[in-house]
Amino acid sequence: MSLISLVVTLVIVGVLLWLVNTYIPMDGKIKKILNIVVVVCVVLWLLHVFGILGNAGSISVPRVQ
Repeated sequence: MSLISLVVTLVIVGVLLWLVNTYIPMDGKIKKILNIVVVVCVVLWLLHVFGILGNAGSISVPRVQ
């Protein structure tokens, strides 16, 4: 992923979060939870993009028979 794509994606996510926070009426606690969830998801996505997080999809769960 190029740096320009990364920046554009972060700007779009930021603008969408700002629009939701500004124009959709909801309780302050719900807004805070939504902001935390979005920030955590973006940080995890960035860690995955830069290769720090690794491949989280390769975790295998043993079958119990």
